[in-house]
Amino acid sequence: MTTKLLTRLCAVALSAGLACVLLAQAPAEATQKKKQRTQKPAREVISVGRDGEAEARLIQVYQFIGQGKSREALAYAQDLVKNHPNFHLAHLIYGDLLAAQVRPVRTLGDVPDTTAIKHAALLAELREESLLRIKALRERPPPDSLPTQFLSLSAQNKHAIAVDASRSRLYLFENGATGLKLVADYYVSIGKSGIEKTIEGDLRTPLGVYFITSSLSPQSLKEFYGAGALPINYPNPYDVRRGKTGSGIWLHGTPPTQFSRAPRATDGCVVLANPDLQRLLTTVQARSTPVVIAPSLQWATTQSLRADSRSFEETLQAWRQAKSSGKLDNALAFYAPDFSSYGKTLAIWSGSLGLEMERANGSALQIKDLSLLRWSDQAETMVVTFNEVWQGSKTGSLKRQYWVRQANQWKIFFEGSI
Repeated sequence: MTTKLLTRLCAVALSAGLACVLLAQAPAEATQKKKQRTQKPAREVISVGRDGEAEARLIQVYQFIGQGKSREALAYAQDLVKNHPNFHLAHLIYGDLLAAQVRPVRTLGDVPDTTAIKHAALLAELREESLLRIKALRERPPPDSLPTQFLSLSAQNKHAIAVDASRSRLYLFENGATGLKLVADYYVSIGKSGIEKTIEGDLRTPLGVYFITSSLSPQSLKEFYGAGALPINYPNPYDVRRGKTGSGIWLHGTPPTQFSRAPRATDGCVVLANPDLQRLLTTVQARSTPVVIAPSLQWATTQSLRADSRSFEETLQAWRQAKSSGKLDNALAFYAPDFSSYGKTLAIWSGSLGLEMERANGSALQIKDLSLLRWSDQAETMVVTFNEVWQGSKTGSLKRQYWVRQANQWKIFFEGSI
């Protein structure tokens, strides 16, 4: 094969790689909006393999490149784009590897200057995606550590999810006999305008402690959402307290023609590749699975987290004793003046609290299946979930409280049954 012919083939392959990306991106503009307005009938979602498989193979390509094994890298990349034809980044790297057979490659997506100028934004997104994937897999969480938000989870919380927006990464944890354990992590996209959602339509992803509220099958959704969706409870009571608005924040998949998106590509949701989302759909449970979304996750050992939780648990036990005392004023001392419970002010809600304590007739209150999730930004808050059981009763009610630290004292600003 002549050098001239090989060069032409490389150019064609490279252009095809970029063209594949552009064609897959196109529906996300005009066509995608039309799809969102049209409800699709029941259909089979296109799968692209096991969760994390494509990314693992992409990293293997990177490793071969770093080792100077260009032949192996090219072979792996060729198989990758064949098996995952909608993995845009893989096509771009495959094109670069072909081009490298005949000339030096200056950068990821080393297309002709005219093409680079015309599609500068798209190339920048793909390069950023590549760097984030590599960074997240090189800079692994410290061993035997957890995000600092997970102070304590009960056995009822079978799984937990944490999203690190700075790394475009979602971490999945399993809660077993020895506690939380990291079992998988995935590349994700967040809001086009970044993080810290404040108002409806700001194209930002919210930050805080949330819970999955339901699981939506692909048959009930538009094609845009791919393998399905897991809605979360934004705005949570802390968001409402601060006047934040908006709704419809989901963890969901991508259209069948896409494998992944740019790091910032959504209207505020957290978006995963379809096989990764399918793993979550078949793993996590609604109502009991917490989802932490943080600007950047901080990690700590379970021992230090346990030590942090003890001081708050002392306050919680003091509240329990006050409620067990049967004296309403003792219990109300733990509630913030701006407390609310599903629209009820403290003045209105305290009547219901008094009746509950009166019916208990001095029985001791027990707290079972306790979970503590911490959140710190302008204030330090605690999301507390537990089964509330009065002594002598076989069953109780599942409660969730939101506490805030005010002038070195913890106060409840929301409480409600789940």
